[in-house]
Amino acid sequence: TLIFPFFYSFKFFFNLCCFYECFNLKFVRLQTKENLTPIGSKIAELNESRSELLGRIQGLKQDLQSWRSKLDTQVKVYRDELSELKKSLNTEVDQLRSEFQELRTTLQQQQEDVTTSLRNLGLQDVSGDKKEGQETQDTVVEENGDKESNVSTKE
Repeated sequence: TLIFPFFYSFKFFFNLCCFYECFNLKFVRLQTKENLTPIGSKIAELNESRSELLGRIQGLKQDLQSWRSKLDTQVKVYRDELSELKKSLNTEVDQLRSEFQELRTTLQQQQEDVTTSLRNLGLQDVSGDKKEGQETQDTVVEENGDKESNVSTKE
């Protein structure tokens, strides 16, 4: 009699397990069928999102190319302007050099003319005096040390 209830309980347990397994398989089949529909919609949603992202990326690439093109154009314009300014500046510098050279030549000519005129008048060449006798300045400090004065002497 002890085996009999055990047998029934075992049989009951076995039937219960079989039922559970059968139910579980049906549930899994239903679940996979149900999951297939959301997976399909998820795939479609992801494909749509991917298409949108690719479109955005293409738009950004075009914007970047446009920006680079505009930047290259601006750089070229600025370089051309700088080149023109450099040429203009070099021209002005050359012009100033030639004007200074003309001034130097004119001043030398005038100095020679003045020297010649002074010699013709019988006066000594002022520039020659400076070369022959150089002036030196000695600083003399007075005894109380408050004041300094410059005294020129010829050697």
